[in-house]
Amino acid sequence: MSSRLIPVWNREDIFSEYRDTPIGHLLEYHNLNVPFQSYTKAELLIGMCMDNRKHLHIPDNFAYIIRTGGGNLRYSEFKVSYAIAIGGVKAIALIAHNNCGMVNLYAKKDRYVQGLVDQAGWDREWAEEHFLHFAPMFEIGNELDFVLSEAKRLRLRYQKILIAPLLYKVEDNYLYLIQE
Repeated sequence: MSSRLIPVWNREDIFSEYRDTPIGHLLEYHNLNVPFQSYTKAELLIGMCMDNRKHLHIPDNFAYIIRTGGGNLRYSEFKVSYAIAIGGVKAIALIAHNNCGMVNLYAKKDRYVQGLVDQAGWDREWAEEHFLHFAPMFEIGNELDFVLSEAKRLRLRYQKILIAPLLYKVEDNYLYLIQE
């Protein structure tokens, strides 16, 4: 995994196509602690996982953020389109993270079902059916491969929008560029 990850320790590390764009600004704010500018409207849409271990260092009003399991935007396209059409964003940052719970979901099936039975009072059969119905939609496989394929899919759909796949490492809280 790490051979495809590009750390951003200074402005020159940011890929030239992202420099001086909302993607570059995101990397500068989060990784480089660049002082915040003031924003009255969002410049960026961020799609990222709902995982509670991730927190972005960005200014108020800078970005729309859609948080879903695995950062999977397949079932959030209306919201993506809204951020572009009504919100006027010109860039999307897709942020995967390592150690994502949406990887290898089927290995978590028993725990998931038992959790719904114990924590939510569900019937076991109903919990199993729920898992089997939704797990295929939300399983992302490998974090890097998923975020790269999601970037490719969204680039075909929104051809005028700059789309960057990134990875958040939970152990150091930095964003990394991904060599495509």
